[in-house]
Parts: sequence; C-alpha cells; structure tokens
Amino acid sequence: MGTAPAVTSASIDAKTIRKIRVKILPFLFLLYVIAYLDRTNIGFAALTMNRDLNINSQQYSLLVGIFFLGYFLFEIPSNLLLHKIGARIWITRILITWGIVAMLTGMVRSVGHLYVARFSLGIAEAGFFPGIILYLTYWFPQREQARAIAFFLLALPVTSILGAPASGLVLDHVHWLGISSWRWLLILEGLPAILGGILTYFLLPSRPDEANFLTPEEKRSVRAALGAEDDHKRQTHDISALQALCSGRVWHLASIGFTMTVGLYSISFWMPQFVKSLSSHYSNTAVGFLVTIPNLVGLVSMILVSRSSDRRLERRYHAAIPAIVGAIALILLGTTNSPALSIVLLSLVTLGIYSFYGPFFSLPSEFLSGFSAASGIALINSIGNLGGFVGPNVIGYIVTRTGSLNGGLAAIGISLFASAALLLLLKPDRKSLMK
Repeated sequence: MGTAPAVTSASIDAKTIRKIRVKILPFLFLLYVIAYLDRTNIGFAALTMNRDLNINSQQYSLLVGIFFLGYFLFEIPSNLLLHKIGARIWITRILITWGIVAMLTGMVRSVGHLYVARFSLGIAEAGFFPGIILYLTYWFPQREQARAIAFFLLALPVTSILGAPASGLVLDHVHWLGISSWRWLLILEGLPAILGGILTYFLLPSRPDEANFLTPEEKRSVRAALGAEDDHKRQTHDISALQALCSGRVWHLASIGFTMTVGLYSISFWMPQFVKSLSSHYSNTAVGFLVTIPNLVGLVSMILVSRSSDRRLERRYHAAIPAIVGAIALILLGTTNSPALSIVLLSLVTLGIYSFYGPFFSLPSEFLSGFSAASGIALINSIGNLGGFVGPNVIGYIVTRTGSLNGGLAAIGISLFASAALLLLLKPDRKSLMK
C-alpha cells in the first residue's frame, strides 16, 4: 500500500472531516431520497394504475425503463455543466425541473402520455447522481470516499423503508376530489423535489472555499489534501475529459455498473408486485410494510461493508462478494412459495445490491479528477443506468411469456453474477492512490 493516502488524509484532521460529514451528507442524503422516490414510486402506483390505464406487463416494463433512456442521453453533458457552472446552481436546476415533471406525471390520461412523462423525467433528472458522486470528490479524500458515498446511497434502502409504507397508505386511503390515489401518489411525492431545489440554492456550497461552516485554516487543509491527490492522479493518469470517455478502465467499470443496475432497478420496480403475489390477502399497506424488511437489511449491510472497504482501502472484493450473495438469493427466489423464506431471500438480494455501491463508486476517483472525473463518472453511471431499462424489460418479457416472476428473477441473478465476475477481472490499478 502506498504512502500517498496516509499523507493526504492526515492533512485533514478528524474534526474537519466530521464537520463536513455533518454539514454536507445529511442534506445530500435527503435529496437522493426525493430523487429515488420519484423515479421508483411508479412501482407502487402500478398496483392500481395498471388496471386504470389497462397497462400490461410489457407496457409497464417499458414505462419504468424509458426513464433511463432520457437519463442516458443527457447524463454526460449535465455532469460537465455541473463541474463548469457549479454544483449549487446546477443541482438546483435539476431538482426543480424533475419535481415539476414528476407532479405532471400524475395528470396523464393514457399510456402514451405516461411514456412521454417518464422519458421527460429521465431527461430532467439526468446528471443528479453522477453529479453528487463528483461533488463528493470535492470534499473527501480517497480514504473517506466509500463511507461518504455509502451514506449518500443509504437513501436507496431508506426511501423504501419510509416511502413504501407511505405509498401503500396513500394508495389505500387518499382519494381526494375524486382523483385516483395513484395520481395523488405521483403528485404528492413530486412536490418535495421543488422544495429541495429551493433549499439547495440557499444551503449547498459548491466547493469547500464557499463553506461558511469551515474556518480559513480548515479550508486550506481540505484544499491542500485534495490538491495533493489530484496532482498525484495527474502525474500517473494525465487524461482529458475526452480521453476518459475512451478509457478501457472507464468502460470496464461502466459494464460492471450496467450488470448490477439491471438488478437494482428490477428489484426496485418489481418488488411490490412480487410481494403482493405472495398472498392474495395482502393489502397495499401490508405490502408497503413488508417491503421495508429487505431494505432494513440492505441499509445495515451497506454501512458495514463501506466502513470495512475504507478501513482496508480495498474495493473489488468488497463489491464482488455482496454481488455473488445477491445473485444466489435471486436464483433461489424462484424455488420457494413460502412468504417468510421469500422475504429472507429478498433481504439477501438487497444486502448484495446495496452493499456493492459504496466500494464500487470509490473506484473511478482513484484515477480520475477534474473534467476527466466529470465525464468518466457520468459515462459509468449513464451506461450503468441503461441496466435500469434492460432489467425491468427482461422481467416484463418473461412474465408475459410465462405468467410468473420467477424466471425473470433468475435471469437478473445471472446479471449479478456477471457483475461480480467483471469486478474480479478488473486489474488493480498500480498507479492509483490505492495500491
């Protein structure tokens, strides 16, 4: 292990790191809760929306997947603009735009309108996630990044833990003004994005130098530590934004992200319907509460795995082993009809998927910085998010052909195995900060 990580981390004292965590991460976490809720709440809306609009399994799969096509098209330019214009202004724009589109989605009258709304939502939200991953590199040295990313990504399980019961309750009890409950679900859950955008403009500093909560000495220490890491990257990996887009290592990471995201969004969009299928006696509210159990497991495992990854400065195995656990659990899901065992297996699936992301998204910043980081991280995420289009559509196709989710879940398990294999084939970067 090289000495660079210890040197750069030591120049930022623990008190400063804690202050940055407290001031920056909870707010970013809240924003991602809002983002993930707005892109996945259609999974709960489908419990009644599909019947109202006569949506079949394949149409539903295209609806959830088309979001990621819009996201893919605008991800890289959005991230480059964030790096150039500044995080505060650009993230404000993203939030307000997607909040408006999310609310308008609750007013659609046909499947065709819903296709347009979901595609537009992807365009509006493009750049948010990779933008935040890039933004965290402005504040945290390598030794701290997996935990910082994992704290931000805790929004994935927390959104389901809080959002699933809330969504179920809205579907069962909110029928105001004679408007369908699934419409209210989309409208009410889109409003926080607009409010979050306004708060972002006033509360989120673009860089440490703009942070009122840091003293001048603390700002200098952060600038010096991160500057030293950037200099090291430029000395060992001097690549431009365009070169990052052509980098074999970037594309290797993008393929890993793709195969894992196939699993993430397949589970996110289909889990409510899968749990509902376990018993005809489950109400929408009951489904919402049952969905929280796997997500609680995923939350705890994400924290533990990312902490271990930072402590050991090891990323590949910390991401690959959970992926294998999730893959095995997905394949086994199709072998049981027991509701209790199914929830246990779903918990292992979420453990595998959520634990993967903290270590994985620490890998690009080992060798990318500045505009190369902006373009490289955006490419990894945009290619990865195409898995959000492919995965649900694969399940929808198999459900249409077989009438069962089991075959689709097994296919997604194979994708997680592929993700683990690609991780293990990724050669350690001997030039990086982490050797």
